[in-house]
Amino acid sequence: MASLQLSSSLHGEPLSKSTMFMGMRAPLTFSPHTLSGKHLHSRNQFVVFSKKLRGLEEAMRIRRERELTSVTKVKRRPPLRRGKVSPRLPMPDHIPKPPYVGSNLLPEISSEYQIHDSEGIARMRAACELAARVLDNAGKLVRPSVTTDEIDKAVHQMIIDAGAYPSPLGYGRFPKSVCTSVNECMCHGIPDSRQLQDGDIINIDVTVYLNGYHGDTSKTFFCGDVSDEMKRLVKVTEECLERGIAICKDGAQFKKIGKRISEHAEKYGYDVVERFVGHGVGTVFHSEPIIYHHRNDEAGFMVEGQTFTIEPILTLGSIDCITWPDNWTTVTADGSAAAQFEHSILITRTGAEILTTY
Repeated sequence: MASLQLSSSLHGEPLSKSTMFMGMRAPLTFSPHTLSGKHLHSRNQFVVFSKKLRGLEEAMRIRRERELTSVTKVKRRPPLRRGKVSPRLPMPDHIPKPPYVGSNLLPEISSEYQIHDSEGIARMRAACELAARVLDNAGKLVRPSVTTDEIDKAVHQMIIDAGAYPSPLGYGRFPKSVCTSVNECMCHGIPDSRQLQDGDIINIDVTVYLNGYHGDTSKTFFCGDVSDEMKRLVKVTEECLERGIAICKDGAQFKKIGKRISEHAEKYGYDVVERFVGHGVGTVFHSEPIIYHHRNDEAGFMVEGQTFTIEPILTLGSIDCITWPDNWTTVTADGSAAAQFEHSILITRTGAEILTTY
């Protein structure tokens, strides 16, 4: 809600000398020698009334100045700055690792569509359910003064306690077990020593590798007292994900996902980030199909048994972005807030099953 700026007016008209005195257009003059007691009493009442009006005008002026001052004193979020990144956390030797671990190269996106038999679907469900549980528990840690590094350590421990591997760790030299993207960070934020502040929003992106399958999900959480503007952005972003999933089924066109998401975002005046996409997921972390969240004319149809992610990002301002020198952290070019939600889904004959839930 915009701040209400009061103006010095009665019934919407400016208070001037010609309207201050109960609508009279010309000032009145009195001679004390010609006023009777009755007239003197009336004059005293008039003076009291005019003083009250002047007092009202002054009070309104002071209130207006205070409101203008309060607008200028609204704390603008300081731009996100990288904190200290702690050393990479160790992994137990007995936990199976994805094939990219140990390489400094960013893996190529696999051209193979991931379509599963019943056993593969069961393993996908298990990996995705674990990712969902870890994400929900990570969200419970979000509060002012907690660092994203502390969230990373908790996520890391939860995943290895379940006998799984945190998929981001070591993927193209990514140094942490989870992505934490705060405020204007669109995605791929690296956990560090920065403390969360009251009013922040944070996307936590969890992927686990369990029994040879990746489960991938993310959600944007509120930290403390978040502004209505930010709450609305987050709400609409989650609704966009839901609408994108709703059109999915065997035989549906992939491009309908972007169309449905864009239509909903535009109803609320938001644009959809085009640079980052959803992807096939399963035994391979990232594969075809590429899922565009904006309007597009890409060819392709969904197939029963196929798994992929949908993960739209919306912003309060520009969808242009800047990637930090760490080659991962990507922020909005204008510093406006961004929100993201993600699910891994399974295409069925009549619809889509959200796997990253429990």
